[in-house]
Amino acid sequence: MAMENKKSRKSNFVTVSIIILVGIILLFSSFYTYWNAAPAEQTCASCHEISLRVTSLSHSAHREVSCKECHGTALSNGLHSLKEKSMMIVEHLRGKNADEVRMNEEQYLTVMENCRRCHTSEFSNWKSGGHSATYTDIFLDEKHNSVEQLNYDCLRCHGMFYENSIDELVDNRTTKGPWNLTDKKKATQATITCSVCHSIHTDGDIKQTPDYANPAEIFYDRNSKVPEVSFYVRAEKTHVPVNLLSKPKITHEGEEIMVSDDPLMRNCVQCHAPNSFHISATSDDRTPRGVHEGLSCMACHEPHSNDARNSCIKCHPAISNCNLDVTTMNTTYADADSPNNIHWVSCIDCHTDGSKKSVFEKNKPVLR
Repeated sequence: MAMENKKSRKSNFVTVSIIILVGIILLFSSFYTYWNAAPAEQTCASCHEISLRVTSLSHSAHREVSCKECHGTALSNGLHSLKEKSMMIVEHLRGKNADEVRMNEEQYLTVMENCRRCHTSEFSNWKSGGHSATYTDIFLDEKHNSVEQLNYDCLRCHGMFYENSIDELVDNRTTKGPWNLTDKKKATQATITCSVCHSIHTDGDIKQTPDYANPAEIFYDRNSKVPEVSFYVRAEKTHVPVNLLSKPKITHEGEEIMVSDDPLMRNCVQCHAPNSFHISATSDDRTPRGVHEGLSCMACHEPHSNDARNSCIKCHPAISNCNLDVTTMNTTYADADSPNNIHWVSCIDCHTDGSKKSVFEKNKPVLR
């Protein structure tokens, strides 16, 4: 009898345990389903650290995209994401509150993978351009490192979301080498991600077809919209929209040169910048002068791939006014040592006597 009672109690315990376990699973599943289906105001925005981001998203071009499409869910990346989201709750309960939640570099890289689901063409172009350079490409380049010592300012443009210092990234900052990354996982990671120039929370309008019945919407003089582009300032850990960036003042031989009003160019100059005296062609400055003075970077460079191969024929006929075939000219695009740097090539680079007549007369076309 005692043995039967013991078996009965054990059976009841197992049954109750199974019922409780099933109840917990159903409760969690219901809550998880509700959390992923409910509007952000009832879920993410209920946390004051995140509410600011949710509010800004409601004014962006991505306002019809749910939070989980970019940031995933608590189970979208298995135990890793579950641990990540759980730690946010733990930090909150421990009183380590912040005005807003900021992502780390690993999270930015994860979000970038989600970007490519919708922006496949842009991602493909970025991948084929110079901005997809990895930590190995930038920080282990022997030619560069032997001439210029790695320093803290490198991370201002390369590795903006890297949380540590340059000393913790590369184990040797001298110009002697050898150079190695302290974290091998970073070797293939991109240093300039989509989020450097794009914040999905930036104010913007959803793309839509214009009202063709309204001439003001299709007239060439219509007001252009500010592109949904912003620059990530590493020191401040925040994005600044391009229309709020100041137009650069750059000089050449003491004279201020004309700089394009294109707000997108202001983004480019943040990294491709002159020295502290704003002198043209110093440091990594590429601001056009000479015959191309006043042009925007975007006049020649494709926005995501930076490709400029077909840029000349957009403005020039095959044969220029000087009877030169500009498509076959020796420029820096084809030859890094070319004297005709396309960014600041000038008339006097060819017309050494100061007039246009010498070259034109020499190559005067035959009129038929």
